[in-house]
Amino acid sequence: MHDILKKLTEVVEGRHPEQGGDPETSYVARLFAKGDNAILKKIGEEAAEVIMAAKDSRASGLAPPQQALLVGEMADLWFHCMVMLAQFGLRAEQVLEELVRREGLSGLDEQAARKMRTRE
Repeated sequence: MHDILKKLTEVVEGRHPEQGGDPETSYVARLFAKGDNAILKKIGEEAAEVIMAAKDSRASGLAPPQQALLVGEMADLWFHCMVMLAQFGLRAEQVLEELVRREGLSGLDEQAARKMRTRE
């Protein structure tokens, strides 16, 4: 699973205008050219679509077509999150490293630690 994220990260980063990405021929390059607000707005839109697909999936009794729609919408959200990471000079690997760091930690303990860090 990690390999596809690495490959996709490289593709996304290669679409950045600084790397030669052309907004006339690349959707990702066009997002980069539009800037932070366009990328963040797209993430909000995709997150809303995930929520609606999840609600529809639950309402349908988790029927396979609705599950496929939910998976597709989640892929869109993850993809656009990867674009955002690249926009801010970050990589998917860093998110994976953070998930590994959290492995075995209580979610409640992690939340409490985050609150303590923000107070400092």
